[in-house]
Amino acid sequence: MTREEQTKGLDAAGLIAAVDSAAARGALTGAARRTPMLACEELGEISGDTVALKAECLQRTGSFKLRGALSKVAALGERAGAGLVTASAGNHARAVAQAARVRGVSCEVFMPSDAAVSKVAAVERLGAHVHLQGASVEEAVALAEARSSEGPAFVHPFDDLDVIAGQGTVGLELLEDVPDLARVVVPVGGGGLASGIGIALRRARPGIELIGVQARACAPFAAALRGPGESAASEPLRGATIADGIALKRPGRLTLPLLRELLDGLETVTEEEIGEAMVFLATSVRLVAEGAGAVAVAALRSGRLAPVDGTTVAIVSGGNVDSGLLAGLLRRQETEEGRRVRMFTRVADRPGGLAELLGLVAAVRANLVSLEHVRDAVALSVRETGVELTLETRGPAHTREVVSALESAGYEVHVE
Repeated sequence: MTREEQTKGLDAAGLIAAVDSAAARGALTGAARRTPMLACEELGEISGDTVALKAECLQRTGSFKLRGALSKVAALGERAGAGLVTASAGNHARAVAQAARVRGVSCEVFMPSDAAVSKVAAVERLGAHVHLQGASVEEAVALAEARSSEGPAFVHPFDDLDVIAGQGTVGLELLEDVPDLARVVVPVGGGGLASGIGIALRRARPGIELIGVQARACAPFAAALRGPGESAASEPLRGATIADGIALKRPGRLTLPLLRELLDGLETVTEEEIGEAMVFLATSVRLVAEGAGAVAVAALRSGRLAPVDGTTVAIVSGGNVDSGLLAGLLRRQETEEGRRVRMFTRVADRPGGLAELLGLVAAVRANLVSLEHVRDAVALSVRETGVELTLETRGPAHTREVVSALESAGYEVHVE
């Protein structure tokens, strides 16, 4: 009897009872990190709680997903010898490829045809064979399941009790590391991580609150948790979000009843809030988090969660972020805070003219990021050239100091 056949027809209580947390923990020994707990006073001041961060972004392969993959491979036993097959656009693919590498077995990964080149390369570097097929992750999953009928064992990204048991080891570590644990705030995509943590909490200290978080642009659980049965989640739901790691169309067959039972609440966060949380983690905590990994922090920063007595832990679930996206968010933040400004002025079109302008900028200790000559579509005299400067300053007051210095020297300055 397959694991799927064993779980068919079980209610939430039956599914919870079927999860083998001890076996999952043993499967992680020597292959996964016990990730650190980081106190975060600045976030606590915003949310009104004592807050700590569980830094799963520092896990091997960059996310919590390795835990579930290792647990599943161990549970497969000799069946893993025929190889593994899975489907994912990112973190789960890396995790299964790494688990296969640890076990010394082959691995195939079906990734959507439009998967990012960097993500495909990261999976291939771990020794997996990548099939770029399917227009979505859901289609790739169907292809991987079909391939498993030919021999290799299929590892589902979230809707599998052995995978859920592995993700639940995060909860076991929280219980050991945080004596006054009162609340856990966790990202929810397919629901495997939240289900696993919820089961660990329910078994040991059921009074601990579990709050799930989804991107508001793609929050299928928000509707599904309100309705009975799987029919409530039958219609696919997906919108564009920077939290692409949790942007799934519908909840799982196992995770939906589990989260109906285990979650104390579900919060959704906007794209702005997710981006700001990523920047906060990078600049204030020195953690690199992807969008999906930052949603729990975004929920706490929003102020919509009431304070609790004891420690609240936010799970920073992954750090495999596109460097260009993070750089863009950091630049955007600097602009909004008045620390990155663009200004236009005119300089004499003669030798030394530009050097005089830049000397004034240097004298007031502003940092030149870029400079562009502008000669088209602006009013210029015969002996003038336009110059657009992008500067880094210490803030609005420093920007005003720069402008004042330039205007005192006779330059007409327009700040954009």
